Amino acid sequence: MLASGAPTPVSAVLEEYGARTRAALQGYLPSREPRRYLYDLLADYPRRAGKMMRPSICIATARAFGARLEDALGTAVAIELLHNALLIHDDIEDGSTERRGRPTLHLLHGVPLAINAGAMLSLLSLRPLIQNVGVVGSRLSLRILEETERMARESAEGQAMELGWRRDNCADVDEASYLEMVLKKTCWLATIYPMRVGVLIATAGRAPLERFVRFGFFVGAAFQIQDDVLNLIGDARYGKERDGDLWEGKRTLMLIRLHQQATEDERARLRETLGRSREERTTDDVQWMRARIDAYGCIDYAREIAHGLAGAARHEFRSLFGDLPESRDKQFIEGLVTWVFHRT
Repeated sequence: MLASGAPTPVSAVLEEYGARTRAALQGYLPSREPRRYLYDLLADYPRRAGKMMRPSICIATARAFGARLEDALGTAVAIELLHNALLIHDDIEDGSTERRGRPTLHLLHGVPLAINAGAMLSLLSLRPLIQNVGVVGSRLSLRILEETERMARESAEGQAMELGWRRDNCADVDEASYLEMVLKKTCWLATIYPMRVGVLIATAGRAPLERFVRFGFFVGAAFQIQDDVLNLIGDARYGKERDGDLWEGKRTLMLIRLHQQATEDERARLRETLGRSREERTTDDVQWMRARIDAYGCIDYAREIAHGLAGAARHEFRSLFGDLPESRDKQFIEGLVTWVFHRT
């Protein structure tokens, strides 16, 4: 039992590897003109206090398989740069108002400048991957770039699915479609890609990578469902707009369950409400959806699905990591399975 206030193994690794990644990341943020219109903007999200889960997974996986931290650090920086770039664009596409406890970049500076900053930050994420040539060699660097291209494609496809459902007001999205979207949009960048490139670095490309998709999916999907739950029940520490998913009309597992369980009249009202733009929705609309979600136990249902995914993740962990020597990095990867439910 940890003493009160003592860091968990997961939080300790996140703090350490997050600090190393942030320090290295600063060297990739240009300090030249036009600072006011570009470089100060693209540095904003990376300097806010994120969880640093993605770069930490990359470093921890590489080390668990025998690599040095320094071998994976550049790739970890690239992951964090790209993650923040996509957050800028996600916030614009979703109409989000808050990110990590502060106003979103497009609210602070306007949509055109935020789009440009996000695009430039995406391009900056390529620099540490190019510089990997001097760390892990040209052949392995190319493999990492190929993995990066696949992750970017999967992420864009998942984002397109979610945005398309909202544009076309798809009311009949089922759980299988939702999980496919989560696999693409969330899991590839959050868990699958960081693990795969970590293993690539540690084994010089010798280890088979496809088996990490299942484990990364189970952990990443549990993470996303819990994130959706926190959007409805999280306190100020959550760092995003409360009930923002309902304002945005996102097809979360809770909203899908509501549509399945609702009466015909409720479904009609739900479709009509979701068919309006965020600006047209009212507080009464959001409160009604939230009340129906509570009435049908949709949050508890989503939690059950997430815990089932976590159970599957624990099984996959033993298959993938069970034969590795015991280490703090191995404990960190295993601990992520339960950490996703206790984070704020």
